[in-house]
Amino acid sequence: MNKNEFKVIFGSGSENESFARMVISAFAARLDPTLEELADMKTAVSEAVTNSIIHGYGGREGDIEMTGRIDGNEVSVEIVDFGVGIEDIPKAMEPMFTTRPDIDRSGMGFAFMEAFMDGLEVESSPGKGTRIRMKKKLGVI
Repeated sequence: MNKNEFKVIFGSGSENESFARMVISAFAARLDPTLEELADMKTAVSEAVTNSIIHGYGGREGDIEMTGRIDGNEVSVEIVDFGVGIEDIPKAMEPMFTTRPDIDRSGMGFAFMEAFMDGLEVESSPGKGTRIRMKKKLGVI
């Protein structure tokens, strides 16, 4: 059976963005991804976690849950926060849209997630948080 899963919970401090990148990198390593595939996953995870830190919690403390699963040659990762949530998901996913122009946010987080992963789903409820699911098939040319 070629299946594996993990779940980690970490705080919403900005230092944990790099932790999340390392977690997905170490987790996916068993599939021997290319450097490009690894960079894509790390970037997408980084963007999702950064969104949780900056937009979900806005400097407040909170938990971020990161789960991952390997099934065959596909890596799935889910990032969940329990922050402010997103009122208008389609608007939030538009390139260049940001709720934090005051801190020079580019508004490209979701665009990067979509570009670097093979699947992206976003669920959110205002006042309850956001769940981002992403998938990446490795070894696909």
